[in-house]
Amino acid sequence: MGGTLHPFDIKAALLAKHAQHVVLIHFPIALFIAGVAFDFAAHWTKRQILAAAAYCNLLAAAVTTIPVVISGFLAWQWQLEGQRLKGILLMHLILGCASGLLIWIVFFLHLRARGSHAGVPPSYRLPIEAVTVALVMLTGHLGGFLSGVNGPG
Repeated sequence: MGGTLHPFDIKAALLAKHAQHVVLIHFPIALFIAGVAFDFAAHWTKRQILAAAAYCNLLAAAVTTIPVVISGFLAWQWQLEGQRLKGILLMHLILGCASGLLIWIVFFLHLRARGSHAGVPPSYRLPIEAVTVALVMLTGHLGGFLSGVNGPG
């Protein structure tokens, strides 16, 4: 990436050392973990305001996974020119896609509950949320290795 940078060079902006993918990923992670924390608190305290906060955070987390996944695939195609992935990078991609899917599943469980008469999400969502948080953390841990934060990058 030597030379002068053009202010409208999308590829250079996305592939910069601290590119948008790295910045974007922290929003759905934080929103999802906060949403799960609010949901667990709402489940234990039966406070509707906490359930509403959980719903808003889970909605925002789900929506923000879309640009994250897109930026990850674009970085793979542009930076690695679509070559076959292996090792930590392959695991990061697989776990990232699985995390995104599970975040959407958790959100849809809450969305469906809002449309029902009871308005309470099923209790089996709590273990799904806990597993998803663990999967998101593992995905982030692998991403840290790829970026050099958690080890050689």
